[in-house]
Amino acid sequence: MRMSIRHAARHAAVILGLATGFSAFTAQAQDDQAQQFTPEFREVHKGFDPKHTPKIVAPDSVKRGAWFNVTVSVGAESLHPSLQEHFVRYIALYKDSVEIARAYLHPVYSSPTVTFTVALDEGGALRAVAEPTHSSAWESSRKITVVP
Repeated sequence: MRMSIRHAARHAAVILGLATGFSAFTAQAQDDQAQQFTPEFREVHKGFDPKHTPKIVAPDSVKRGAWFNVTVSVGAESLHPSLQEHFVRYIALYKDSVEIARAYLHPVYSSPTVTFTVALDEGGALRAVAEPTHSSAWESSRKITVVP
């Protein structure tokens, strides 16, 4: 079967249109996924927000290797909501730049407050990172001293 040049051009235009549409669809799907599962490499908020800044409760100093509790709640002044449409996905605890604990939260059933039991071998900064569904992650830090 032989195609006329006009028919071939029309056929190519349809294929190009489908490819362009698919490309736009794929790009939109990737954007939607990026919004749903925000990677940690996106810019983290380090400023203060009463509902989003994590609050770290921990001792100022601990004994090397001894277990102690670190409680992180999301919302330095008032607790972040836990609704189906807006909740905290996870709370992660770091010692300087190394992640040492993480808790994933469920909407409605999980309060955005987590207590981690950890031990340290040296002092530094405890950093809490919490990511709500409607923005990139929020961070706060607190110095901790480790004594022998």
